[in-house]
Amino acid sequence: MTHVVCEPCYDCKYTDCCVVCPVECFYQDDTMLWIDPVDCIDCEACVPECPVEAIFAEANVPSQWTSFTEQNKERSTALKAAGGAQITEKQDAKEGPACKKK
Repeated sequence: MTHVVCEPCYDCKYTDCCVVCPVECFYQDDTMLWIDPVDCIDCEACVPECPVEAIFAEANVPSQWTSFTEQNKERSTALKAAGGAQITEKQDAKEGPACKKK
């Protein structure tokens, strides 16, 4: 099993989750963070660190966001292959116009 970053992260990038990941399985693009399901060890360390509650265990992804399971796989694979998109350190938050921080 893996963890999945879902819609609440869209345009609302906080990197607190990346810092605690023991296997460095987070990747980023311009609008979101993504978890590589191959590298994720399902430790759940990232879940409580996400201020927008965007990370779920694969089995618990809310029904409206199930497409994000495949999107995480596709985007992290592409970003990993391109190199340079892995994120392991905290960065300044990026709150775009679509950010719905609670």
